[in-house]
Amino acid sequence: MAKAITYTKHAMTAISERGLRLDWVELVARHPQWTEPDPIDPEVVRHFGMLPELGGRFLRVALVETDTEYRIVSTFLDRRAKPK
Repeated sequence: MAKAITYTKHAMTAISERGLRLDWVELVARHPQWTEPDPIDPEVVRHFGMLPELGGRFLRVALVETDTEYRIVSTFLDRRAKPK
């Protein structure tokens, strides 16, 4: 069974303000091209994925993963992202 995806209030605001789609966020959360730890919060992991629909730019999804869910903390198009 797939893990549930939940969103913080901040994440929902960011998605709305930045014109992102939930299906893009969920795709990158579940199937990132690469991940890296957040340098400030050890519970948060950054997931990155390139989206052709966005001109090949990379979407960063900051999340906390547990055994049962992905809790999306924030998301945005990361202009400085470089595939690992």
